[in-house]
Amino acid sequence: MVRFGVIGTNKITEQLLDAARHNEQFKLTAVYSRTEERAREFAAKYGAEHIFTDLEAMAASDVLDAVYIASPNSFHKDYAVTCMNGGKHVLCEKPIASNAGELQEMIDAAERNGVLLMEAMKSTLMPGFEAVRSNLDKLGAIRRYTGSYCQYSSRYDAYKQGTVLNAFNPEFSNGALMDLGIYCLYPLVACFGAPKAVKATAVMLESGVDGEGSILLEYDDMEAVVAYSKITNSHLPSEIQGENGNMLIDRISEPGDIRIEYRDGRVETLGTPGDRPIMSYELDHFVQLVLEGKTESPVNSFANSMATMRIMDEARRQFGLVYPADKR
Repeated sequence: MVRFGVIGTNKITEQLLDAARHNEQFKLTAVYSRTEERAREFAAKYGAEHIFTDLEAMAASDVLDAVYIASPNSFHKDYAVTCMNGGKHVLCEKPIASNAGELQEMIDAAERNGVLLMEAMKSTLMPGFEAVRSNLDKLGAIRRYTGSYCQYSSRYDAYKQGTVLNAFNPEFSNGALMDLGIYCLYPLVACFGAPKAVKATAVMLESGVDGEGSILLEYDDMEAVVAYSKITNSHLPSEIQGENGNMLIDRISEPGDIRIEYRDGRVETLGTPGDRPIMSYELDHFVQLVLEGKTESPVNSFANSMATMRIMDEARRQFGLVYPADKR
């Protein structure tokens, strides 16, 4: 059994706890919130015995083994380092940090304390992604990766009416790249490694974050094109083009319906959407790593998280998106 505390009493945490119903080795024992009322309400709803409004106290407590962090992005590093210094394993929502410097501090804390740190990138731990990665050789020489994730944000209407919520606030290290673009970049890195060069453009909003953007990434024998947006929709699939055929991926953030269309006309179906909660795969992976005494995921590894973060840092530099966290 792995005893969990959660930091962040929001929709994404509720989705994780829904997924946790499918894991018999998960036990929610603690809830952290800045307000006692919210902590008690959330703990009562999900059956947690303990609440905390002091993070240091939670990190030092012996009633939990691991924490799931789903706070605003700008708090990830401080919360994670505090918990790891208390000997707690950390599953941290994507993006794991505001920038590569923060991520390095987190990795150092994990290694210093001998605990597991993993970015909660759900897509790369789903069966669909394993089908993608294990069948790449069928495509022959791969020449292009195209990742697309454009989803009109429910918060954008409020933004246009003058209310800047967290999703469009640079104080919280937010914007379209950090929220959606990362879903296109992380699988690219997990499959093909870090690129040689990055070229990025974006449409910047008056609040100071990117509403949408495009990134061109150069590799030795291929290139990658990534398009992401929180201010428009797209129904285009993502695609990996090889000399023998193309692999089509229905949703890069939740790969399920995957097929290869070969040049000779054959079509091979590789995967179909599963019937389990989407976040159950990342949670199962994390829990198993904890039980095995591992301190790093072989899939959502430090190297993959760092390479992805460095791409995003460079993209932000090119289109001029600076967070308060970058100045600390």
